[in-house]
Amino acid sequence: MSKVLLCPREALAPGEKMKVANSDVGDICVFNLNGTYYATADMCTHATASLAEGDMEDDLITCPVHWGQFHIPSGQAVTFPCERAVRTYRIIVTDKEVFADTAAESEEAELAAASPI
Repeated sequence: MSKVLLCPREALAPGEKMKVANSDVGDICVFNLNGTYYATADMCTHATASLAEGDMEDDLITCPVHWGQFHIPSGQAVTFPCERAVRTYRIIVTDKEVFADTAAESEEAELAAASPI
């Protein structure tokens, strides 16, 4: 396990997202969806764009460059022109902080790989 601090729990309210710089795996985008935290690679798999700069609606993040969308929990690409999933990370939440295990794919991503959206 490679545990990376993403943010304090109170730093990200439900419906918000933020970019976290990480020199080991690249920038990470952390999301708070109704009190549940998710993390993906910040870079869109279609264009050079930060997903943290895109619009978030329900459980989808829209790339700010070509408006392709990704399902946040699984990382699956759901709207053209995005065709490749974005990397997701398993989340660890403590009383005060949110971490990503950068060595492990999220459970949602593992399930989506077996049964695409």
